[in-house]
Amino acid sequence: MSELKQLLRDRIRDSLKEIVVEVNAALQGKDLAGVEPILKRLGRGGVLPHWFGELKANGVLPNLDGKTIGSVVEMLFVAVVETKFISDLTPTKLKVNPARGIDLPDLDLGVKSPSTNFCTSEPFFSAYERLLGGEFDIVVLLTDYQTAKSKPPLRLQILGARFLKKTQVADANLCALASKHRESLLKDSQAHAKKYFRFLAFVNQSDWQAKQILKLLQVVDDPKQIDIRIAAAELDFIRVNAKALKADKELIPDEDIEALRRIRESTPRSLGLLDAADNWVLETWKDAGRSPNDNEWQRLTTSPLDGAIGMSFALQWRYNFGRVFGVAEDSSAPVNLIE
Repeated sequence: MSELKQLLRDRIRDSLKEIVVEVNAALQGKDLAGVEPILKRLGRGGVLPHWFGELKANGVLPNLDGKTIGSVVEMLFVAVVETKFISDLTPTKLKVNPARGIDLPDLDLGVKSPSTNFCTSEPFFSAYERLLGGEFDIVVLLTDYQTAKSKPPLRLQILGARFLKKTQVADANLCALASKHRESLLKDSQAHAKKYFRFLAFVNQSDWQAKQILKLLQVVDDPKQIDIRIAAAELDFIRVNAKALKADKELIPDEDIEALRRIRESTPRSLGLLDAADNWVLETWKDAGRSPNDNEWQRLTTSPLDGAIGMSFALQWRYNFGRVFGVAEDSSAPVNLIE
């Protein structure tokens, strides 16, 4: 069964551009006869979704919220894939069941449909997902919902699509840093490597001290550069606090800069830096900042660490797919990704 699922995912990956063309046609109200029975099967209670009538009659959708739009895109994607792209490989009638933790359990495949803010919120299971990725491959379907909803009636289209392997559903920058020093740290000490990975998994870059430690970890093998970056952090500490004082905002506590200064007293510097990173996790996350379990540790030592997205903490994970569509995470530039 797993081999068949892999074969089906490969077909979807290789046909993704053509799938998007068909889904966009369906979103325009075209060629719906073939997908209508599947939408009825997928609909709650075996009834066609409430938005289908308007789509079929006029090629538009009613005023829907972002979550419902995701369901629309997902159902049309399933209907198109089942009828036009995998029927020669399997008679399987696909199910949509995100409550089980996977959108399309018959394919072991997730479907994400961000708009041009590129972000989605996802359930949080383990901080180490930031480095290891998810449990399933995903298809990312980028929609124009943000702009389309401001020009009713709602005419939705998919602007671009990407297929990501499960290990790619991880933070690109943190994975690059994890990969950079993994081999040398493992050779030096497993305990040191675990501290390094734990900090990368739990780091919150909105925290001033954590952000500075992350900059230092980029040069963990270069004591001179560590000292240079600590000096730069001291200047930044003064600058940020002076600005906060003028704005009557909370100051960065002295303990934060003292934690960095203590690194310079360590021999070797790398050990002091790793201790500072570990202390930050323990002080910030308390018992929740756990070390990787045996399974996670084994995967951390062998993973390709090929994360391709942005991942940050919120109440859930915040995935940012801008990078995979060639757009920087802090960019507000208009997007035109139809291929």
